[in-house]
Amino acid sequence: MKTVVFPGSFDPVTLGHIDLISRASKLAERVVIAVAINTSKRTLFNLNERCDLLSKATSHLSSIEVIPFSGLLADFAKEHNAQALIRGIRGTTDADYELQLAQVNKALNTELETILLPANAATGFISSTVVKEVFKHDGDIDPFAPPCVKQALLIKRSENS
Repeated sequence: MKTVVFPGSFDPVTLGHIDLISRASKLAERVVIAVAINTSKRTLFNLNERCDLLSKATSHLSSIEVIPFSGLLADFAKEHNAQALIRGIRGTTDADYELQLAQVNKALNTELETILLPANAATGFISSTVVKEVFKHDGDIDPFAPPCVKQALLIKRSENS
């Protein structure tokens, strides 16, 4: 497979995301990380900050591109000549939701496949919300997020003090 797209809001990127991106990089020659511009969702980090954090967190991987996107994911995938979407699933609720999205994307772009990767046991419980909540309550986020995220959260905290 030449190109896959891994979409998400990544607010912020977690070690779970990094695990999936790393695994995707073994399946495809090129992994496009599609950072969602979602005006209906209030994010802690703006789009440029999220892209920057992803670039830093994936700098050890080759063939990774971080690109912001809005609109239909099926169209974005076609624009970037992707053969498949990579989606992580943590359990049956995720699987049901992702199956429905895969069917929508297939209807919109018949050439596009969706690959569902089960989360590793070590990272399957991690979400961006968990990272933000643990940090908010002065917990250690080192097991959940890359070091650049901790630095960024510390800067956000000092800006809001």
